[in-house]
Amino acid sequence: MNITFHGAAKGVTGSCHLIECAGQRILIDCGLYQGSREIIEENAEPFGFDPASIDFLLLTHAHLDHCGRIPLLVKRGFKGGVITTAASLELARLVMLDSAGLQEEEARYQQRKAKRQQNSDKDIEPLYSILDALNSLEFFGRQAIYGQSEQLAAGIQATFFEAGHILGSASILLQLEEKGEVRRVLFSGDLGYGGRAILNAPDRPPKVDTVIMETTYGDRVHKQLQPSIEELYGVINETIGRGGNVIIPTFAMERAQEVLYFLREGILSKKIKHFINVFLDSPMAISATQIFARHPECYNTEALNLFNEGKDPFGFPGLHFTRETTESMAINQVSGGAVIMAGSGMCTGGRVRHHLKHNLWNRRSSIVFVGFAAQGTLARRIIDGAKTVKIFGEEMPVQASIHTIGGFSAHADQTELIAWHAKTGNPKTTYLVHGEEKSMKSFAAKIQATDVRIPTLHESFEL
Repeated sequence: MNITFHGAAKGVTGSCHLIECAGQRILIDCGLYQGSREIIEENAEPFGFDPASIDFLLLTHAHLDHCGRIPLLVKRGFKGGVITTAASLELARLVMLDSAGLQEEEARYQQRKAKRQQNSDKDIEPLYSILDALNSLEFFGRQAIYGQSEQLAAGIQATFFEAGHILGSASILLQLEEKGEVRRVLFSGDLGYGGRAILNAPDRPPKVDTVIMETTYGDRVHKQLQPSIEELYGVINETIGRGGNVIIPTFAMERAQEVLYFLREGILSKKIKHFINVFLDSPMAISATQIFARHPECYNTEALNLFNEGKDPFGFPGLHFTRETTESMAINQVSGGAVIMAGSGMCTGGRVRHHLKHNLWNRRSSIVFVGFAAQGTLARRIIDGAKTVKIFGEEMPVQASIHTIGGFSAHADQTELIAWHAKTGNPKTTYLVHGEEKSMKSFAAKIQATDVRIPTLHESFEL
């Protein structure tokens, strides 16, 4: 029995872990690397294993850095089965098709650029196409139900547990048996926490021998949620009052819906003092919001009660969904007084870059970051205090008011991660993944009674 780490090793993105047991090869997640151009180019590198040799892929959740290379895996020969929850399947379909469209668009741009530079010999292809993404959906078969074991093969069982991170997210327990040896291995996936809007809290983890654990916020504690909500309302009131726009770079899944939920509460309670036009300028976030409405089984009691009363947890006067490009462009004709939510959350692409171009220089406007920003991303450069940033080749002064509100994070913080790990029953070994190295080291110093390891890319260990 072995485990090999083919992604998110001493890094935050590209989750991909391989378990080998009893002649079976099981992949946990297959995500894209995100961040700088150099990181993006890593996506085209070999996986570190033969995709055709993989029997099963178990998907913890549908964020791009966990599912975004599945179409490439299929393109390169994967013929196994993909198992995930019903909600994750719907969201993964959306995410992979969107990613494929962006890959094709980027390839066309690079082709035009090469042609202008008379470099027609340059071979430019997308990492994968929309057709590749559609083909990959054919391999999604059994749908996991929280708490219900799935027999993958003789001696191998998988059980999905609610992770509370995004709709359909899961931690995954593998019970492995080979040559009379039994191991219980738990993949945390990305973990949320209790007391949030909309989603259930993570399930209590089972007791296990080995934990593979995310450490995105392993070195820090979040702001409390309620003060974060009040801070958001305060920024909106102040910015709209001075005639500016509020730009919220938004992750399409969970973060967009959670912010809409709180905007609705603020408007109904009149804590948001002005009438505001809110633009959800993200086709993917709009579709994800519709998927949320189809899966109330993932809601916590408060959100479920709203749903059962026939109320839309995400709807309110002044909310506009803008799918079409022309509608998106028209938003920037608004002179002031709008809240604009657009992707991507790390500002690495998408419509938010256009809105930043029109607002980042404006002292009356505010940019509000409500999620994690990886090293090398435009969002991180702005958060870290850059005086100017380059957008669409143009150097842009950063003069808008910049706010980082950490309480909205979908990830558990250090305190919550420690509490979750403590419930796994003193595992013999804990592998730390999906975090920056300093975060991993900080978290490693906080957990007790376990052998902590921080794997490097493609490093293997015997279970």
